[in-house]
Amino acid sequence: MDAYQNSYAGFESMTMDEYSFIHHASAGLSNNQMQTFMLVYNSRRKNPNDILLATLLGFLGVAGLQRFMTGQYMLGFLYLITGGFFGIGTLIDLFTYKSIANDYNRHLAYECYHIARVNN
Repeated sequence: MDAYQNSYAGFESMTMDEYSFIHHASAGLSNNQMQTFMLVYNSRRKNPNDILLATLLGFLGVAGLQRFMTGQYMLGFLYLITGGFFGIGTLIDLFTYKSIANDYNRHLAYECYHIARVNN
């Protein structure tokens, strides 16, 4: 399992919080399950920098893209039709983009844990 823990460092822009919850979420998995976990997590993980870029696009008229990327479709639609709640919501997301990515990735890590447990 140590070989897979070292592969956490390969994730671009990983925060210490994300490392902590991935380590916690993958605890107790066998090597086979850990490999499945890492493959699924890596393919679906959202990079905080991508969330930041999507948020910045909100100021150019494509508000809510960051919310669509994280599966918050209703909120993304509201951002889109209101211009990011008249720019205020987009501005808030500009300062909280890391927590948006971490919340999505935390939920994803536990989902990947269950996928790994079921498939192996």
